[in-house]
Amino acid sequence: MVTTDNPLLLAATILFIVSQVLYALTLLINGYFLTQPIDWVDMSEPIREPESQWPYIVLFYPVLRELEATMRTTMLSLAKIEYPKDRCRVVAIPNANDTDTVASLRRLMEEFPFLEMLEVPPTSDPSWQIVWDAWDKNPNVYWWHQGRRAGVKDLPPKKTRQLIYALYHTARSLAHEKDLAINYIDADSCPPVDHFTAAAIGLKRYDVLQATNVAGNLNASLPASFHSFDHMAWDGHLYPHLSSHGRLPFWVLGKGLFYRVTDLLELGGFHPWVTIEDPEVGLRYWINGKRLGVIANPLIEEVPKTWWGGVTQRKRWICGFFQALGKPLHYMGFSWWQRVKARLVFVPCLSLWTNLIGVPMGIWALTEFAVHPGLLPLWTFWLACFNVALFAIYMVLLYANTWRRTRLVSTRWTARAWYMLRINPAFAMVWWFLWIIPLAIGFRMYLLDQGLAWQRTEKIDANKMLIRRKLLGLRIGREATLERGANPMLINAREESNVE
Repeated sequence: MVTTDNPLLLAATILFIVSQVLYALTLLINGYFLTQPIDWVDMSEPIREPESQWPYIVLFYPVLRELEATMRTTMLSLAKIEYPKDRCRVVAIPNANDTDTVASLRRLMEEFPFLEMLEVPPTSDPSWQIVWDAWDKNPNVYWWHQGRRAGVKDLPPKKTRQLIYALYHTARSLAHEKDLAINYIDADSCPPVDHFTAAAIGLKRYDVLQATNVAGNLNASLPASFHSFDHMAWDGHLYPHLSSHGRLPFWVLGKGLFYRVTDLLELGGFHPWVTIEDPEVGLRYWINGKRLGVIANPLIEEVPKTWWGGVTQRKRWICGFFQALGKPLHYMGFSWWQRVKARLVFVPCLSLWTNLIGVPMGIWALTEFAVHPGLLPLWTFWLACFNVALFAIYMVLLYANTWRRTRLVSTRWTARAWYMLRINPAFAMVWWFLWIIPLAIGFRMYLLDQGLAWQRTEKIDANKMLIRRKLLGLRIGREATLERGANPMLINAREESNVE
């Protein structure tokens, strides 16, 4: 037995027990999330309304110092979207002083006639008055009315500011459209051909729609494999369960989502003073009774090829999570229990801190159980076994789902198997241990109120060949199917899995 006359052993035992309790809580929370139902958008549901009554969709394309090649790949994907041409627009929204990106977009506008551009001026420009007037009248814009940045107009020059400007100006110019919706994507995002059709179906039942994501450059490097695995574990596995028939507070993923403009204006638009807008705006929707629907057909994106590129991206996520789960919950009117539920969503990520003590203490305890049986309390052994069993079940479910999702971007089983080999559980444990680095940096950024400037994740047009092969296969597959007399609207999902 552990006795107080051996303080080092007592301390080690306490740390081991604490880590095992934290692991158990995390695994049980994960398990609870996975038991929740998913509100999928049912793509088999027919659209009975005439095309003139389909939602009018404006896709915003916020960009900052992007490669023209990366944007061209996205435009090639957008050009294939199937939706009535007079019911949708694609509007790039660069900062007006981002001259290189503006020049690139002007060249792309000649190549892609559907592309429009709305340059976002500094907040000192008089055209911002439409935003200030709307915020003055809206109590849901709590950051404008409360806190130390109340009334501050010098919004940080990042994605959120671009979206705010585009939202209010587009809402005014299209005020005559009854069913106006907005969608936005990142510079490298390549939506599927039925992306807008999913909105026309899903917005009948849900208030906000979120498409899942998958990385196209799974095997570009070992770091890229693990960065993409994060999306497999969250975007494509755990996240959809947050829809949960409205029971759980939810976040959005920051791209590939649809809002009704009337709802978004009523709820105050986007919060400019958080590092990432994703969790805060989702929580604001949920507390106001809005429902989330999930679109299964994913956007294809690229992930960083280097370890540090991933850290740069993830530290911003962490900072934004901490920001959204602090004072904003109070300003939005969350009760104590609702705040607890909202913060549970962060637990799977935050729990990676536990590895800092859990991994070394687990190795120590395993040695003690083998060399000195009976030294540690027996119940700690069974607690550890319980955690290992739960973790094994979770990993089986995760890897099975990951294997299925690899087919979205690769049909060669050798490439898929190589990816699964690279993200094997032993390597994954090392990766999840390294997650402590962005967790620490992101928490420091939160404490120092940093992350307000847009520290962009560099895009390198990593999916250039993948997207072109998919589009070529889509065209060939469509021509063959149409020759057989099939409905083109019914073949999108099937074609998605036929081309690497």
